[in-house]
Amino acid sequence: MESNIFVDIKKEQNESLGKNIFKDKTPLDHKFLPEKLVHREDQIREIAKYWVDALDEVTPSNVTLYGKTGTGKTAASKFAREQLIDAARNENVFVKVEYIRCTDYTTEYQVLAQLCQKLGRDVPNRGWTKGEIVNTFRDIFKTNAFGKKLILIVILDEIDILLGKDGDGILYTLTRTDNVSVLSISNYLDFKNLIKARVTSSLNDREIVFPPYGANQLSDILSERAELAFNEDVLEKDVIPLCSAMAAKEEGDARYALDLLKNAGELAVDEDSDKVNSDHVRRAKDRIEHNKVTEIIQTLPSQQQRLLEAVLNLTKQDEEITSGKLYDEYKDLSKKDAVTYRRIFDFINDLELLGIISTNTISRGRGKGRTNIIKLQCDEVLLETTLFSI
Repeated sequence: MESNIFVDIKKEQNESLGKNIFKDKTPLDHKFLPEKLVHREDQIREIAKYWVDALDEVTPSNVTLYGKTGTGKTAASKFAREQLIDAARNENVFVKVEYIRCTDYTTEYQVLAQLCQKLGRDVPNRGWTKGEIVNTFRDIFKTNAFGKKLILIVILDEIDILLGKDGDGILYTLTRTDNVSVLSISNYLDFKNLIKARVTSSLNDREIVFPPYGANQLSDILSERAELAFNEDVLEKDVIPLCSAMAAKEEGDARYALDLLKNAGELAVDEDSDKVNSDHVRRAKDRIEHNKVTEIIQTLPSQQQRLLEAVLNLTKQDEEITSGKLYDEYKDLSKKDAVTYRRIFDFINDLELLGIISTNTISRGRGKGRTNIIKLQCDEVLLETTLFSI
């Protein structure tokens, strides 16, 4: 019988120095939820302040968490969820907190079907009318097997993904359902500009902003995770400060810091090194840059993805990209779904902040005014491949 390749690789890893580097990689995953979430105590308390009404069987206020990628929004909401569920169990109150990642469930129907299934209703993943799925969802709150009032809090992570499709619908349905509260997580401070006024009014949310982490805060986070993930004395002293400093330059992204540390450790394993050093960190930065750009593009709202496609098309034509030319190309791609010319400038600013494009304002001379010139800042092939996969 042929040997199993996975068994062979696992044996090789156990026999190599890699066993002496990592104790457990799990704490370096950004989805890992530690027992204590350092430097986000204030934000967690804010969430709890709005959710505490659920313990009195009162529907909590809707909440929106804002902040760049890697600022702890998801972790804080999950941490608060575990605390609330524990408190509700002790108080004998029927509270459910369901987490929905909008990259996995991208339509109102899919979100409602998933919620129904989590709440014990067997519904198909497709095939029903909107009215049927909405009525089934709302019926859960009229009668339940526990004979108690059900309070449901729905966490919609990366809500921006839904807003490019029918996010209006899911927000309106949830906020118009008795005993349901919504916590939305967005990377964009202006995400509510993308939804209709009636939905904004119905949402009537409380806002919590998550600022970027500073280098010292990132160092604290990495130190706690490193203690769980690495064996003693394998990290050289400058590794965590370097990871923290690099991530601080990336708008305080804790995910990036964790990825740097994990990849640096993996490079040390690959090279049979018994230490992780600063050179491993610098090379880890190059390794993850490709994956980071891909992830950013994949999680952008569909309108911004379309604008990037327009930038790519004009770049391939070797044309100078003015905002006017860009809007014309974007309109051709969007057909009837195009946003206004004024809105495009907001998208350009967002993409520039992410480092995907750059803008430069130049003067055309007396009487001709000033013009914005847009340039692509990421690899053309990488962008084209990522957009094609979407």
